[in-house]
Amino acid sequence: MEQKRQVEETMAQAEEQASKAAGEVPEQVRDPLAELLSQAQNAYGAYVQAQKEVAKGYKKREEQMEKTYKETERKAHDACDAALEKALKAREKAEQQAEEIYIKAREKANEVYQESVRQALNASKKAIEQAWTANKENTEQAWKISQGEQG
Repeated sequence: MEQKRQVEETMAQAEEQASKAAGEVPEQVRDPLAELLSQAQNAYGAYVQAQKEVAKGYKKREEQMEKTYKETERKAHDACDAALEKALKAREKAEQQAEEIYIKAREKANEVYQESVRQALNASKKAIEQAWTANKENTEQAWKISQGEQG
C-alpha cells in the first residue's frame, strides 16, 4: 500500500513538473508533437523513478521480513532452551526424589532385617533355654528314677 502511494506521488510530481515546463513556453511556440514527446519523456522518467521506488520498497519489505524471521527464530530457540532447562531440572528433581525414596526404603529394609534377626535370635535363645531347662528336668528326673526315688 505504501509503495503504491509513493508511485502515485511520484507520478503526480512528474506531471506537475511537466505542466510547469509546458506553461513556461508561449502558446504559439509549442509544437504538439514536441509536447507529446516531452510528456512521454516525463512519463518515462516518472516510470523509471517509480520502478526505483518499488525496488526500494521490495528491498525494505524483504529486510523487514528477514528481521521478523530472525526474531521469531531467536524466540523459538529461547523457548526451546527454556523448555529443555525446565525438563532437565524436573528430571534432576525426580532423580533426587527417587534416590531419597530408595535410601529410605533401603534403611527401612535394613531395619526390618535387623528386627527379624533380633527376633530370630531371641526365639532361638528362648528355645535353647527351654530345651536346656527341659533337658535338665528330664536328667534330674531320670537320675531320681535311677536312684530309686519316685517323683
